[in-house]
Amino acid sequence: MALTLRAVALALLGLVPVAVWPTGDTVRIWFLVMVVLYGLDVLLAPSPRALSIVRSEPTQVRLGESTRTTLTITNPLRRTVRGVLRDAWPPSAGAAADRHTLRIRGGERTRVTTTLTPTRRGDRLADRVTVRLVGPLGLAARQRSTAVPGALRALHPFPARRHLPSRLAVLRQLDGRAAVRTRGQGTEFDSLRDYVDGDDVRSIDWRATARRRHLVVRTWQPEQYRRIVIVLDTSRTSAGRVGGWPRLDAAMDAALLLTALAGHARDRVQIIAGDRVVHARIGGHDRVEVLHSAVSTLAPVDARLVEADWGVLAAEVARLGTHRALVVLLTPLESSAVEEGLLPVLPALTAHHRVVVASVADPAVSAMRTARRSTAEVYAAAAAERTTRLRERTAEALGRLGVHVIDADAEDLPVRLADHYLALKRQGLL
Repeated sequence: MALTLRAVALALLGLVPVAVWPTGDTVRIWFLVMVVLYGLDVLLAPSPRALSIVRSEPTQVRLGESTRTTLTITNPLRRTVRGVLRDAWPPSAGAAADRHTLRIRGGERTRVTTTLTPTRRGDRLADRVTVRLVGPLGLAARQRSTAVPGALRALHPFPARRHLPSRLAVLRQLDGRAAVRTRGQGTEFDSLRDYVDGDDVRSIDWRATARRRHLVVRTWQPEQYRRIVIVLDTSRTSAGRVGGWPRLDAAMDAALLLTALAGHARDRVQIIAGDRVVHARIGGHDRVEVLHSAVSTLAPVDARLVEADWGVLAAEVARLGTHRALVVLLTPLESSAVEEGLLPVLPALTAHHRVVVASVADPAVSAMRTARRSTAEVYAAAAAERTTRLRERTAEALGRLGVHVIDADAEDLPVRLADHYLALKRQGLL
């Protein structure tokens, strides 16, 4: 049972007879009148259980954009029902105007629509749908909450996709439309040609030489279609926020740009996301399918307050295949976490693969290093300087193991990682 504003107005109206006849009997009589009217209105109000509610749920939407979810309410009764419906969602789903006025005639149906603008990446599940139907007097109502399943997946906004056209223009100069032929390098056979002074004698094709009766050599080119393995660290170090967004989201942005770019180059991309366990595995041969799968599968993946087990993640990389690949480790350059967890497993990775460590830097640390106008700022600058030195020391340790380190802020990291990938393609090092 629920009371309406009319019920409150009726109770206030009772002040008039009490003021005229200020006796206890007057109060009791008015109170009895209100109880009878309220009870009668509740008994005459239609039951919310009689209504049938079906949801036409949304599937997914990019973070920052809006979508709509629709409820279809059917009234199987012969009488008209009036009331209010509330379609409840978690606050992060961004449900606007989730309360709807109902007036459905007997045997008819109506639809109500709620606009959703999610504010956080991931899955958002609908809460209960509450229906309140008022009686004929409008004093009281019968109310019931029903679970009407609904789910919305908020996808990563992928802001770095604006850089994709410019990088694709560079890629078109490197692929089959303007292929770079590097004589004597690479492992993919290109063509046969006559021997000239300076050619490596190991490239002589003796069978072709016997047929043509003069020296013929094979020319090679770098392999065009290679394997890219991207590892997303979802441990506690990725939960830190940089510029209002988690480091993990910035790392995902870089991973998606590299996935899109490598897909256009027809390289095979595989993505692993995990910490102590693997939470997501993405792979395939179709570039469009892999990118869409990456955006959708990574949407509900969040950072957890646990340490990363790089032994588990390295074993997962090895399980994907022993063929040489470009392995990109998207993890923060936190000295303690890297030195204790990542460094011990890197020699095994660098022995078989080309390894890149990409880290999201915090621009606030750079700003703290230069601000020294007060005592507090001087201490903050000293802390920022120490943090920077630790990151540089960690990067040097990784470099000594043959790992290329990219340390940039959230805006620049996707671009720098994509440019490094293109530079490797240009030099034939992939």
